[in-house]
Amino acid sequence: MKALRRLNPYFLKYKWKLSVGFLFVTISAIFRVYPAQLVRTSFDTVAEKIQWAQENGSLDTDELSSSLLFYGLAIIGSSLLSGLFMFLMRQTIIVVSRQVEYHLKNDVFDHYQKLNLSFYRTNSTGDLMNRISEDVSRVRMYAGPAIMYSVNVLVTLVIVISTMLSINAKLTLYVLLPLPLLSWIIYRISQLINKKSERVQRELSVISTYVQEAFSGIRVVKAYGREGQSSEKFSDLSNAYKDVNEGLFRVNALFFPTMLLLIGLSTLVTVYIGGVEAIAGRITAGNIAEFVLYVNMLTWPVASIGWVSSIVQRAEASQERINEFLDTRPEIDASATGQKDFGNRIEFQNVDFTYPETGIQALKNVSFTLEEGKSLAVVGRTGSGKTTLAHLILRLYTPDSGSIRVGDVPIEQLDLGTLRRRIGYVPQEAFLFSESIEENILFATNDPAPGNAVRAAEDAEVDENIREFPEGYKTVVGERGITLSGGQKQRISIARALAAAPRILLLDDCLSAVDTETEEHILRNMNEITSQCTSLLVSHRVSSVKHADHILVLENGAVCESGTHEQLIKKEGAYFELHEKQLREETQT
Repeated sequence: MKALRRLNPYFLKYKWKLSVGFLFVTISAIFRVYPAQLVRTSFDTVAEKIQWAQENGSLDTDELSSSLLFYGLAIIGSSLLSGLFMFLMRQTIIVVSRQVEYHLKNDVFDHYQKLNLSFYRTNSTGDLMNRISEDVSRVRMYAGPAIMYSVNVLVTLVIVISTMLSINAKLTLYVLLPLPLLSWIIYRISQLINKKSERVQRELSVISTYVQEAFSGIRVVKAYGREGQSSEKFSDLSNAYKDVNEGLFRVNALFFPTMLLLIGLSTLVTVYIGGVEAIAGRITAGNIAEFVLYVNMLTWPVASIGWVSSIVQRAEASQERINEFLDTRPEIDASATGQKDFGNRIEFQNVDFTYPETGIQALKNVSFTLEEGKSLAVVGRTGSGKTTLAHLILRLYTPDSGSIRVGDVPIEQLDLGTLRRRIGYVPQEAFLFSESIEENILFATNDPAPGNAVRAAEDAEVDENIREFPEGYKTVVGERGITLSGGQKQRISIARALAAAPRILLLDDCLSAVDTETEEHILRNMNEITSQCTSLLVSHRVSSVKHADHILVLENGAVCESGTHEQLIKKEGAYFELHEKQLREETQT
């Protein structure tokens, strides 16, 4: 139960509701006992009336009918009151469990967002989603049904067994003998069901992952004509899922027959031992009927002990998995407060950086200064460390050595939220949310006016494309923007950055999917914007960077050349070779 102690603060938050729920459990159990006692009284009344009639030769049927009608109404009334308080019990305890689930999911999601990129590189999306969905749901079963049934079992056992002992201890002992066996069998079956259920969930996760990949990559599947093979693989996965499910159904088939067998055994014992005790005059015939009802009242609570134990075990395992992530501390604490007033000048001093999850050194002794209001371009081959510069400015990672200063203040001393709100970032892989184009463009701005989205789209040379859609800016893009072309996604991503009116603009190879003419239009539109902010442009195309105030050339993570476009051309070094190679490629096409 150690891992589940993490839930105690949530329980304390709703302690009064839980206390009321426990009260309802007790009241409901008390009213459940009354019908059994009323049945005993009615049986004994009938027996007395019959005996009196035998002795006196007459039977007052009207009086007997009135008595039985009264007992019948009392039984119905007690059952209704028991049901009412059971309803109120579920309305309190189960609702509290849903509240705990709500808070826990929000806490897990909030914590996810605080963790660094290295965390997401080492953990799969499916695992993250399982912990916030499947694992939290299992914990919810502990916070609701497990606690509710545990309290119900405790209260019912105390009330019913104490009542039975007050009537006849010997009969009580015999009646209770099969119930621990029932609880143990249910526990073992529940364990088996849980194992089978987990296998079913794993197979379902495999199917879900495959289907998601198949639909996300449907263009590739169709392009290579692999629809048939894709369907065959899905069929194989479905068959595996079906086979595991059949195993689960077979185990489930044992559950209720086992319960009915043991309930029937307890009833037989009750009737036999009760008959012996009644013949001996130690109990009445009504007590036998009463005990039969008590047996049925105890069956499910006792059986639920095994079921609850299984739920607690699963919840414990799930909470351990959740705690593993909740206990992961972010290397960069976004909640920490820092300096909020700083300029937009960016300076790297002898920065080294190695990706912790791969061990690959991305930057080696990199130094440069980007003055406020100026533009810096970074070019180089794939894997030279260009994107890493943008990630370090965003403080998605912390350098291994050296220092980064923004506005003459060490980046570690800045308020992280303020820093990132100042930056307009266009990643190399354009990512769009499954919302309207307008909502995607206005994602990072506090000005939701449609005119703001239009101006940004015009600057990004995508306004005309958007207006061609039947619903214009209200067009909802597919998952990850799958309904748009690569160039359209990139330009909408640029518009999103521009709409935020950033003071620092980071463009990470964001024009690779547009033609050179459109690229020229976009860069011309952005000249006025970039003149008002500090901008860093990462690209592998010389045509994208030649207008920058200063250019860095990276090779294997180190700066091999720097200067203006004209200066670097005159050097006839790495930049010149890259420029000439791209000119030849454009001429050939």
